Amino acid sequence: MTEEPRYLAVDVGGTNLKYALINRSGQLIQKSRIETPHDCLQHFLNTIEEISQNLKGQLNGVAFSTPGRVDTATDMIYCRNSTLPYLDKVCLPRKLQKLGIPVAVENDGKAAVLAESWLGNLHDVKNGMALVLGTCVGGGIMLDGHLWAGGRRLAGEVSLMPANQTDLTDNGLFGRTGSAVRMITAINTAISEPDLTDGHRAFEAINAGDHRTTEIFQQYAREVASLILNVQTVLDLDRYVIGGGISFQPVLIEAINQQYDWILSQRPWVQSTIARPEIMSSRFLNDANLYGALYRLFNKLDAKHDAPIDLDSVLINVGGK
Repeated sequence: MTEEPRYLAVDVGGTNLKYALINRSGQLIQKSRIETPHDCLQHFLNTIEEISQNLKGQLNGVAFSTPGRVDTATDMIYCRNSTLPYLDKVCLPRKLQKLGIPVAVENDGKAAVLAESWLGNLHDVKNGMALVLGTCVGGGIMLDGHLWAGGRRLAGEVSLMPANQTDLTDNGLFGRTGSAVRMITAINTAISEPDLTDGHRAFEAINAGDHRTTEIFQQYAREVASLILNVQTVLDLDRYVIGGGISFQPVLIEAINQQYDWILSQRPWVQSTIARPEIMSSRFLNDANLYGALYRLFNKLDAKHDAPIDLDSVLINVGGK
C-alpha cells in the first residue's frame, strides 16, 4: 500500500517556529516547536533542513507561513521592519532547493484566514476576518468568499494600524498594543512570575481572578476590540475569528466581546449604525497558520483543495467540532 503524501507545514513566528507533519487527508501526524532563530538567515535555513531530515519518510512538500508581505507569484518575502529582518527579500523555494521538493510561502494572517475559510469557522461566512494574536497581530480578510489580499498583497496588515493618536512611535500601533506576547509579559511581571514568557502561568492568574491582572487583561481585550471595531466600520464583516497561542482561552474571547460591547455602549451613534459582528475563536486555534500554509502549497501544486481532505479527521486533530 502506497503511503499517503506528507507535507511539512511551518509557522514562522517572532517568538517560536512551529511545525507539523500533515498528510494529504489533513491528519496532523506530529507537531512541535522550537525558538525561532534571530541571528541570521543561514541559521534559519539550517534549522529547516534539520527538521526536514529528522522527519521519518519522504516529504512531498514544505509550506511556510511567515510575517511580512509575500508575493505568492514568486514566493518572495518582504519584511524589512519585522522581528525577522533576515527574511526580507528572500525566496525560500530558491534557498531550499537542496530539499528537492516543492516549497510554498504565505503571509501569516492570510494563511490563518485561508485555513478558517477552507475548513474552519469562516467556512460558511462570505465576509469575515481572522486575527492572529502573537508577537504582533496578523490579519487576513475574506470578502465574498475569496481572500482579499489587496493590489500589493498588503491588505490585513493591522499591526500597522494606529491605536494611539498621541503616540506616533511604533508603540502606538496595534502591532504593539495588541501583542499577546507583551500582554503576557506584563501579566507575569505583575504577578512576579520569573518566566515572563510563560503564557500558561499568566492565564492561570487571569482565570483565578487575580486582581493584579485585571486592568492589564481588560485593557488588552479592549485594544483587540477597538481594532475589530475600526475594521468593522470600513468592511462591515459578518464574523471575526481569533487565532494565535492564547486563542484557546475562553476568557479571552469573552473579554473581547465584553469590551467590544462596552465601547459601543459609550458611543451610541456607532452602536446604532454599525452592524455588530460575531467574534469567536478560530477552529484551528494556534494551528490555523499551518493549515493555511498547506492550502497555499496545494494551490501552488494545482491540487483540488476540498475533495481529498477528510474534514472530520482534520477537526478531530484540532480538538473536535
